[in-house]
Amino acid sequence: MTAEILRRARQLADDVLAPMKREFVGKDEIIDLFGVCLLASENLFILGPPGTAKSALVHALARRLRGRTFDYLLTRFTEPSELFGPFDIRRLREGELVTNTEGMLPEASLVFLDELLNANSAILNSLLMALNERVFRRGRETRPLAATMFVAASNHLPEDDALRALFDRFLLRVPCGPVAAEELGAVLDAGWRLEHGGGEDSAATLGFEDVQALQKFLPEVNLAPVREAYLALIGKLRGAGIGISDRRAVKLQRVVAASALLCGRNEARVSDLWVVRYVWDREEQREPIAALVTHALAPAEPAAGDHPRARQEAPPDPEALAADLRGLEGELASVQATAGALSAWQDRLALLESRIAWVVAAEARDFLQGRVRELRDRAGAAA
Repeated sequence: MTAEILRRARQLADDVLAPMKREFVGKDEIIDLFGVCLLASENLFILGPPGTAKSALVHALARRLRGRTFDYLLTRFTEPSELFGPFDIRRLREGELVTNTEGMLPEASLVFLDELLNANSAILNSLLMALNERVFRRGRETRPLAATMFVAASNHLPEDDALRALFDRFLLRVPCGPVAAEELGAVLDAGWRLEHGGGEDSAATLGFEDVQALQKFLPEVNLAPVREAYLALIGKLRGAGIGISDRRAVKLQRVVAASALLCGRNEARVSDLWVVRYVWDREEQREPIAALVTHALAPAEPAAGDHPRARQEAPPDPEALAADLRGLEGELASVQATAGALSAWQDRLALLESRIAWVVAAEARDFLQGRVRELRDRAGAAA
């Protein structure tokens, strides 16, 4: 891989992502995920309530990259033509069913679907194919899509199977909530500047065609240095009950490679496995996954050229850990009779113990560690 390719990858980080981080307070996590998903041509799902800058972030990214974008707020009544375009009336008169896609989703390099989980059955199959295969199909008409990345947002997670299939097409998921109290002042200042034209110059210096050119070099990133650690991490996630399919495990390699490329490297490091934090399906999975990823990153000494997201993580919530321990306590009696079930229960207890070690408050940490010892003793006595 040439030095010029690595320089252009760094340019995406320096000229697009870094200015956005200065513009949006407390949104570095989402912006970093924009970067790896762009380079990997993978989809990103943002979960958060209204008023937390989800749409503003996507629009700011679109301003900094030359190319066509398409965004749409889905409702229960959204029809396929609202996304993909209406039938071309002139061609219809000639007896041909051809879609007029001008200015619509099929021609956009960046697609933002707000309130994705309002999607109805009329557009579901078209969206699934667009997200997974980058293809639009209507009747006998099939067209490739220009999309480099799909971003979707919602204020809730899917509840029925059809919407879960749609949600599954988004490789990485990230929460977007209100900023912490100590950052609110900075948010007010930044918002005031943006409203009155005082933000940074957002003239595009790169285009989506530049991103697509960089994507061709992803296969040249050497993943061998992280293969063993990656296999071990996926195994631990599956052992903890996190559903990582073979397909998802394969696709995650692309965002690992994208992390390396964004840092100007043609070789992956264990620190690039930070992207695996964002494969959760349910909110209660976020902390266990983060703990396992942190454990996987721990043996690697921080080094120049690591992705900045590799070592940034919020500490575990003691109350959530206490609730998880109570859940394990309630299951103990039912798993004692089966050796395999008891072994899996003990693995989950060990996972909780590793997360408890990162609790900041010493009193809460000591209490939770005492509860772990108590449960382990009870399980040992039963065995």
